Amino acid sequence: MAIETPNVSVSPAGALTSNIEQAIQTRVDRVVDARLDQLVAEKVAAAVKKDPAKGKVAIIASKGTLDMAYPPLILASAAAAMGEEVTVFFTFYGLNILKKGGAKHLQVAPIANPAMPVPMPNIIGMLPGMTPMATWMMKSQLFAKHNVAPLDDLLQECLDLGVKFIACQMTLDVMGIKDEDLIDGVEIGGAATFINFANDAHITLFI
Repeated sequence: MAIETPNVSVSPAGALTSNIEQAIQTRVDRVVDARLDQLVAEKVAAAVKKDPAKGKVAIIASKGTLDMAYPPLILASAAAAMGEEVTVFFTFYGLNILKKGGAKHLQVAPIANPAMPVPMPNIIGMLPGMTPMATWMMKSQLFAKHNVAPLDDLLQECLDLGVKFIACQMTLDVMGIKDEDLIDGVEIGGAATFINFANDAHITLFI
């Protein structure tokens, strides 16, 4: 016995409706995807704008010689002049920069310092009086001729620009330096004080 299979046909109107629905769904998907991309981009831009690291510079000053006292102060003053929030942490021999009158008495040793403009053999650099001579040469023959500001002026410029100076508490204790031995405007703090600031800094320098 033969079984008749009914013919199933889709009317042109039904096919048209299906095509319209598919087109609408495709269009909606594209609009949603575009909107999601826009929202993500806006969220990323907002996060970058609110980045707490933006505009903060952390510097560690650990050296106490004339030539190594300039880099942290020059960088700090330049960054502050550009609108950055700057903190300089002075530790170990770097504390000599902050001592009252200390900046005027910093020296540069010619021995084991081959990068000096006028290098000299170690055998000569170790002779008595060579360190004061090298210091005099750097101050009078190099800095003065090129209008390099004295360290005292740089220190004051940094403070005027809002640079925060932190003197390492542990180093003060170890070297027997009292708070009153430091120039005005210096904050006393430990490593944690500096690290709390450095955690949010986008530039951290060790000098």
